Amino acid sequence: MKQRENAKNPKQALQVRPHSQTDLSAWRIGERTADPKTADLKSAQKHEREKHPSAGNQAGNTIQDQVEQALTYFESVKDYIPLRKNEVLQKHLATVETIGLQRGLSPEGVDVLLNVALSGRLADAVNTRILKCLIPASIIAESSVVSAVSWLSVGKCSGSTQLLFLRWLIAMFDFIDHKENLHALYGFFFCSLQDDKLCPYVCHLLYLLTRKESVKPFRVRRLIDLQAKMGMQPHLQALLSLYKLFCPELVSITLPAKVKTYFKNSESLWKAAINTIRRRNQGTSPTSQQLILGTGYPQSRKRKWNTQLVLPVCNTDTNKPTRSQEISHADILSHNESFPVEQLQTFSQLLQNIHRLEFPSQMGSVLRNSLLLHYINCVKDESVYLRLYYWMGQTLQEECTWYKIDNHQYEEEFKDFLDVIYKTECFLQEGFSSCEEFLYKSLSLWDGFCCRSHVLRLVSWIPLSSFSEMKPQLCEPLAQLFFTSSLYFKCSVLESLKELLQNWLNWHVTQLDIESDPKISPLDTTLSGLVNSVAELIHFVGWISSVALRLENNATFLLYFILDFYETVCDVYLKYNLPLLVMPPPGVFYPALLSMDSVSLNQLCYIMYRYRTNLVAAKENERIKKTILQFKFSSQTYQEYNQYIMAMVGCLWTSSAFQKDIHPQGIRLDPEILKKTRVQEVRNSFNIVHHPALMGYAVLFLQQAWPEDKTLNFSLIKGRRWNWYLEYLYAQGLQGLKLFIESSINRVSQASQTKSKNVQA
Repeated sequence: MKQRENAKNPKQALQVRPHSQTDLSAWRIGERTADPKTADLKSAQKHEREKHPSAGNQAGNTIQDQVEQALTYFESVKDYIPLRKNEVLQKHLATVETIGLQRGLSPEGVDVLLNVALSGRLADAVNTRILKCLIPASIIAESSVVSAVSWLSVGKCSGSTQLLFLRWLIAMFDFIDHKENLHALYGFFFCSLQDDKLCPYVCHLLYLLTRKESVKPFRVRRLIDLQAKMGMQPHLQALLSLYKLFCPELVSITLPAKVKTYFKNSESLWKAAINTIRRRNQGTSPTSQQLILGTGYPQSRKRKWNTQLVLPVCNTDTNKPTRSQEISHADILSHNESFPVEQLQTFSQLLQNIHRLEFPSQMGSVLRNSLLLHYINCVKDESVYLRLYYWMGQTLQEECTWYKIDNHQYEEEFKDFLDVIYKTECFLQEGFSSCEEFLYKSLSLWDGFCCRSHVLRLVSWIPLSSFSEMKPQLCEPLAQLFFTSSLYFKCSVLESLKELLQNWLNWHVTQLDIESDPKISPLDTTLSGLVNSVAELIHFVGWISSVALRLENNATFLLYFILDFYETVCDVYLKYNLPLLVMPPPGVFYPALLSMDSVSLNQLCYIMYRYRTNLVAAKENERIKKTILQFKFSSQTYQEYNQYIMAMVGCLWTSSAFQKDIHPQGIRLDPEILKKTRVQEVRNSFNIVHHPALMGYAVLFLQQAWPEDKTLNFSLIKGRRWNWYLEYLYAQGLQGLKLFIESSINRVSQASQTKSKNVQA
């Protein structure tokens, strides 16, 4: 297709740069403007194809001719033409629809069809069909959009066509190659807010276009007046929120703190066609590799995560510049104009231009750019966060594979997107509130299978908030899935909740370091609120763990993940400087104490050792009046710890667990019941020699100490040999057991110990 020039509007002609532009339409690659060095070769190849045309070339030429004829027809339209009984119009309209929805249209084609659709020369039904099939194969020239917007000011097209055009412009916003002239039309779009039907979509477009210099007092007053007239509309709140972030001194009204779904979905009419064209071009276009390498224009799309989130390349000419075009770094730094993120390549550039970076209107391209993430992490620009949260929340809602049946075919892409969000949260060490809201809304509909690992990883980065709000939206639907799913799902949930707890605690430690700076306050959470939320989370995990152990018959694999969670809980006071200690519930403690697995028993011993260390430190701080943050542990915590210690010492050391365990849910049994069991030496059943988890070590010890004795007489392990056996256990890696015994059991003199092994807990 020959490059078109509109005689009435010469600036609409798209100047194609041979190296910086890539046409993604496979059937048009052969017609692109060639580099001078390869022009002769391409001319020869074209001549050869004309001599020996193939079936594919003939088909391509036929399609090309049809599109050429259709665009020529629409370009020649001067007066109003009805659709009924006009076979020529119907034929060319069908051609444009087919090509637009299946292959995408070239920039020149988009230019022609935009002008004819908004010129009012065709019926509304025709204009609607044209706009619905107006899918670009590569980019949209900014001049085409500016020319189309100019038609709105003359009132040639109907209100419904104007509304559809605004929806199309929002959906295709990131296809536009430049936006400077579009920004210049900000005032024109702002004046359109007075139309009640157009207002939501105009607000959306203004939200994408707004810069700090766009915020003016008269615009703020106009939005406030509109809000007083129309009520608290989400689209007005969105624009006012952005204005307030840029210029808080101009917006004095109070706005909702949480980010909402501000705007309606404007992309639904074109989404399926965009996906179709994108997949077709990725599979057939020889330029797809250029997109990945960043040497051509990316296949821009509102959801850039579907195209590997590659930032658009620099819009400047990549040919060797002339003398007058050369710009030094000093020239760049001397200007006060914004610095496009497309030109950001090194960390030194980020430091030099950090005060004047211009972020893309659609924020998806930021997620995989480490330099921009450094900026977000350091500068804490609330306007950037607001844009990012809005974009992410809308994308999560629209692309969620268990929200809509049609989205199931894109599950792998959705997984990739969730993975990118998770890595970004890890990089920033902060969860996104938009992800939190998405999880709260979607978990009740989730089957626990689709994107399982990705969803649970997002759970681990839910921002710290009041547990009373979190419980009905997160904990209750998660508990229902937890109890009815497999053992491995239960373990995955426990791992996710452990990471959630660690992230909350790490946030608290960070806040302690920066609490002297009043400007840095990401979350308005008091210490008492933090303590309550963390305690409630720990109690929730304790509850589901106790139930899960009963459901899974005390599975060792499950018990490992539960105890791993409590390894974090037992060190909250000393390691994270939080005045809180929560003991594990009896439904977790006793299955671990009586476990047949030595790893679980050793893990429990280490946990109780750390509980003791933390409690002793807290008691000492109280005694010398140096309490951490002026909080004290309740006497119930000490009492519960002492009950557990007596049970452990009675089991492992004094062989008196069934007599001295005083916990209400402990293992104390009446002597008469013990007699009925007819178990020999029932009192010794759970000491370190006879305990099911340690009996294997006792057998190996006897075999090594008395290889000639085949009777395995466990009564030989006493006195001095008891000490030898302890050293043997320690040598096998049971360091948790060693720490527990050395810290919680005061052993008497050697001579007395040899006789009776009496201890004092």
